[in-house]
Amino acid sequence: MLEAADLECARGGRILFRGLSFALKEGELLRVAGGNGRGKTSLLRILCGLLGPQAGEVRWNGGAIRSLGEEYARQLVYLGHAPAVKDELTAAENLSIACRIAGGSRTAGEIAQALQRLEVPAASLLKRLSQGQRRRAALARLALSHSAPLWLLDEPLAALDAQAARLVEALIAEHVGRGGMVVYTTHQEARIEGRVISLDAEVENA
Repeated sequence: MLEAADLECARGGRILFRGLSFALKEGELLRVAGGNGRGKTSLLRILCGLLGPQAGEVRWNGGAIRSLGEEYARQLVYLGHAPAVKDELTAAENLSIACRIAGGSRTAGEIAQALQRLEVPAASLLKRLSQGQRRRAALARLALSHSAPLWLLDEPLAALDAQAARLVEALIAEHVGRGGMVVYTTHQEARIEGRVISLDAEVENA
């Protein structure tokens, strides 16, 4: 279980949210809503341990993530809104490196299959792909992340056309159906159902 307990986040001397609490169990999907600058990305970074809250704590199965360290990091996949890819490498090379950094190497066949599902040419250099293809190349990691129970996804549908968005939504739905947990943000219309928390309401109460 993922728990957020009385989280507070500030940026530039301004409170983005305060007293934010929620719990996410196996097989649950949570969308974080809110306008630009409300702290959606900051919240995901807090949840994955890249950013510390001003107050409160994040817990994984009852333990504070700050004390769990790498044990917690191995349980999650975090994908930011900007594709973390290298232009001079192929889509397959980028995905292979991302998997190794995350602690799990994959075979060439598995890499190729994941990219095929997201309709990305595996042998093409990233610099030769469109923005949407580059985004799909990064998101292909989800097709290889069945064993990570927690996915934290910042704008996973950004820069995608309708068909590509449906592919990503299917991956998310499958993960939740297997008992996984997903927290995501999006400005696009999504066809996957789940709980919603609004940081607009949180900042009004701050």
